[in-house]
Amino acid sequence: MASSSSMTTKEYLNTDETNLPRELAHGIAREPPAPFFSHQHVVLKIARLLADYVESAQLGTVGIAPLDVILDEAHALIVQPDVLVVAAERLSIIHDQVWGGPDLVVEVLSAGTALHDRTSKLGWYRQYGVRECWLVDATGDRLTVVDFTCSPPDTRSFGRPEPVRSSVLPNFHPPASLLLP
Repeated sequence: MASSSSMTTKEYLNTDETNLPRELAHGIAREPPAPFFSHQHVVLKIARLLADYVESAQLGTVGIAPLDVILDEAHALIVQPDVLVVAAERLSIIHDQVWGGPDLVVEVLSAGTALHDRTSKLGWYRQYGVRECWLVDATGDRLTVVDFTCSPPDTRSFGRPEPVRSSVLPNFHPPASLLLP
């Protein structure tokens, strides 16, 4: 459900805390229904695997939705990626929310969000400094890595047996099967 009136970043952040998924797209609140169990199961698998690796190697920290990422305070653009990684040298962007683009974001695609995630959100991630985005096809057998550090962005797709390659986590090579449903 989207709100019809425009909201500022400050107004959004001053609303009551909630566990519901919601985002602010240039002042318009977007409040989709809660994800299905299968979606959250994949999110948990990915977050667990990333957290075990990233945090044990002291490379940074991992967060999961619902967690506000303020990409553009002045233009009221706030997103909630399913999973995110902030590198150790950039932990200062984390306060009560994440203020700026994380180093890595993961979007688990579902029927209701796939188009939005593959278009608007992917464009915002590129524009606001996210280094890499993983698009996980929850109904299929593919994980797509979009590397924004290249110009143009490099897109690589991985099937179940293939090791995932990441520029943000260059020594992390789990088989895609561990990150897929």
